[in-house]
Amino acid sequence: MADFKKILIANRGEIAIRVMRAANELGKRTVAVYAEEDKLSLHRFKADEAYQIGKGLGPVAAYLSIEEIIRVARACGADAIHPGYGLLSENPEFVDACANNGITFIGPKADTMRALGDKASARQVAIKADVPVIPATDVLGDDMDLIRKQAADVGYPLMLKASWGGGGRGMRPIYSEDELEEKVLEGRREAEAAFGNGEGYLEKMILKARHVEVQILGDNQGNIYHLWERDCSVQRRNQKVVERAPAPYLSGAQRERICNLGKRIAESVNYECAGTIEFLMDMENGEFYFIEVNPRVQVEHTVTEEVTGIDIVQAQIKIAEGKSLMEATGTASQYDVMLNGHAIQCRITTEDPTNNFIPDYGRITAYRGATGMGIRLDGGTAYSGAVITRYYDSLLEKVTAWAPTPEAAIARMDRALREFRIRGVSTNIAFVENLLKHPTFLNYEYHTKFIDETPELFDFKKRRDRATKILTYISDITVNGHPETAGRPKPHAEAREPVAPKLRTDAPKPGTRNILEEFGPEALADWMLDQKQLLITDTTMRDGHQSLLATRMRSIDMINAAPAYAANLPEPVSYTHLTLPTIQL
Repeated sequence: MADFKKILIANRGEIAIRVMRAANELGKRTVAVYAEEDKLSLHRFKADEAYQIGKGLGPVAAYLSIEEIIRVARACGADAIHPGYGLLSENPEFVDACANNGITFIGPKADTMRALGDKASARQVAIKADVPVIPATDVLGDDMDLIRKQAADVGYPLMLKASWGGGGRGMRPIYSEDELEEKVLEGRREAEAAFGNGEGYLEKMILKARHVEVQILGDNQGNIYHLWERDCSVQRRNQKVVERAPAPYLSGAQRERICNLGKRIAESVNYECAGTIEFLMDMENGEFYFIEVNPRVQVEHTVTEEVTGIDIVQAQIKIAEGKSLMEATGTASQYDVMLNGHAIQCRITTEDPTNNFIPDYGRITAYRGATGMGIRLDGGTAYSGAVITRYYDSLLEKVTAWAPTPEAAIARMDRALREFRIRGVSTNIAFVENLLKHPTFLNYEYHTKFIDETPELFDFKKRRDRATKILTYISDITVNGHPETAGRPKPHAEAREPVAPKLRTDAPKPGTRNILEEFGPEALADWMLDQKQLLITDTTMRDGHQSLLATRMRSIDMINAAPAYAANLPEPVSYTHLTLPTIQL
């Protein structure tokens, strides 16, 4: 049984830091890799060692270079590599390269990945395991006439899917033959750029569907657990925005069915390590259809960890070391994997929802996160002064809230999002806050097109950013001076502090204020009508926006002068200054 000493994380940002924390708790040393454009990323500084890779290759190509990552792993003496998610995490050639160099890959076997990581092959696995699938074509070739025939045989509307990778990359909805060629070529280019492989296929589109996925863990002794399901239906253009565990709309029977379907697929290939079996649920008839397997840890694994108490990343490491599921999870059997409460995760991104979610970049000038009971933060480069570049995914931080009930989890998440202050770059926080309050979301009536079909989600007030405006103003005045004082002589450095005159009496005489407080406004009016002498109001200190004097005096100076006014000048009937309620006449 292996016992890793040093683990290289072949990824960046949030997931790299997540793996480092898990490894650190297990007493493992960690190694980070980074591209030149990523040299300021926080994951570089969280690791015990960090090495640059891919000089001259570009910001993404550097992380996709198997040769470069193996070079660093061998040079630093890493005995295992964790791929995270995305990038090389689903590339069986990377798994083979690790094995050929005597390095353990923390993930499924290469053969399993070839069978399941390729969505087209995974469909065949599901069919053999008697798991329902959505009608689809074979892998598309280059003959566009043949592609048109395949599309017509399945029937429109269709969804183009990349065979390799996930995260919505390479996916395109296709509603008619007129847009078929354009969408196929467009999706291929995106998949090629994201995964190094543009292969894809066409699948029948379910128009009103929920996205439900099952978390799987398997060891090398043939044991497989499911860690229940997650709801990932809230998406924007096939990119998940909000994830929940468990899916709050499923009945107990539905939950058992989908989890058993997922486990059946994993068992059919003797699955090892962590993986996710994804399904679409047809909202019209409640049926589940297999869509793909992600043979890696998912972005949204946090919600499953919160409701099961199982550290999925640590379980991956322990399984790769040869430990059993019982040792890796602390649970003796599938029966002992219990659900506790509800969890919801929101992805904070540096995108502008009011401008078609265009990613923003720049320096974070101010950052304040959320804390409190039941709140978990998984962040990448999220801190004051951090530089957000244009080269990578816009995910800034993941916020996970746990509570005993779905309603309490949503309320806790809403509170946490309102606590955040992120300045310098645009974020989607206000949009997500609005989404969490929408009746369709609260009533569990949402589906995968909820965001795309609900324009009122974009009706929210932009945060006023008052603190930043005040600080900017103060900084400008401090450095450049106030424009109204330009050219004026400065006060004498030895100017004396003002001293109020001595009080003529220890206590002010009773006056009109006492009548008002003791007897009310009618008594005060009657008293004024009975007076024969002229009644005077002192208007020296009026409210700030009316008085020339008040706009030139600090409130503290006026407050310090108030006792002398009250004791030495009791004759006026009133003083019109709203900030001096203690004056008695």
